[in-house]
Order: sequence, then structure tokens, then C-alpha cells
Amino acid sequence: MLMLFLTVALVHIVALMSPGPDFFFVSQTAVSRSRKEAMMGVLGITMGVMVWAAVALLGLNLILAKMAWLHNIIMVGGGLYLCWMGYQMLRSALKKEEGVAAPEPKVELATGGRSFVRGLLTNLANPKAIIYFGSVFSLFVGDDVGAGARWGIFLLIVVETFAWFTVVASLFALPSMRRGYQRLAKWIDGFAGALFAGFGIHLIISR
Repeated sequence: MLMLFLTVALVHIVALMSPGPDFFFVSQTAVSRSRKEAMMGVLGITMGVMVWAAVALLGLNLILAKMAWLHNIIMVGGGLYLCWMGYQMLRSALKKEEGVAAPEPKVELATGGRSFVRGLLTNLANPKAIIYFGSVFSLFVGDDVGAGARWGIFLLIVVETFAWFTVVASLFALPSMRRGYQRLAKWIDGFAGALFAGFGIHLIISR
């Protein structure tokens, strides 16, 4: 049992450390807004992971295998949301380049509540989350895993996710990181926007 927990912990931290929409959302929010805003986003992402982990423990891989139409809806819906996020970031970058004042571009989230919702939706639309929880994660929660172990794995995944993104938010909220962002804001927003749009397009065409 201990080996199962250690394996899940290792696999999950590797998945978390691989850059994706969640990472770029938290880092961009922390560096462009504040650590508090980023932490609200972290709470939203953690809530999304709770949803994915719960569904995976209930048999997400079997659900997706038997209901291909649901899989397609999730993929297309998630892809469209990520494309919209990318568009918002690219628009913000273009405004900075043109010298147009944009003190509160929508993608940077002026309030904690919106940061939470955007974090939640970003995770739920994350192609990594769909693939990871629908296939890789499901391998560790077979029929031979008891209810107690499943609850333990669930809590492990939630705590590990929150801890990792708290580190990311704290790091990118440092004054030195924020000063660097101010100098390169249009390029960072442009890169993040292109990345989100790329994730979204890939999610739609790969379904």
C-alpha cells in the first residue's frame, strides 16, 4: 500500500511540474497581479483537480470508453475555452504594444472571485487533466484498491496539487519576477496567449 502511495505521489508531481495551462495561468496571474490573486486561482485549480480525481476514482476511463460523445464534448468545450483565454491574452499583449492603456485586462482578473472561477475552468478544460486522469491515473485505482486507499489517494492528489501551485504562485509573485514582467509584459502575454490558443486547437483537432 505504501508503494502505491509513493508511486502515485511521484507520478502526480511529475505531471504537475510539466508546464501546461494551469502552470501558465498561476504564474501569469502571480506576476501580473498579486500573490493573493494567484492563490485564489490555485484554489480554483485544486477544486478542479478534486473533481477530476473523484470522477477518475469512480471510473472515468470506463465512462469515456463507453460514451465517446461525452469525451468529444469535453475535448471541444475545453479547447474552445482555452482558445478564448489565449485570445484575451493576445489582445492584452497587442494593447501593450500599441501603447493603449489597459490597466485591468480581463485575462489578468481584477478580483479574487474571478480568479477562482478562471482557475477552476482552466483546470477543467486542461487537456493534460483529461488525458492524465482518464488514462494514467486510472491505472493506479483498479478494482483491487479499497475504499480507504482511494480516499487516501484522493487526499494525496489534492494536497500535492495545492502545495505545488502555492510554490509557483509564491515564486512568481516575488518583486524581482514582477519587475521582470513589467519590462517584458507584452512578450510574456503574447507567448502565454499563443500557448493557450495552441493548447485549445490541439485539444479540438486531437479528439
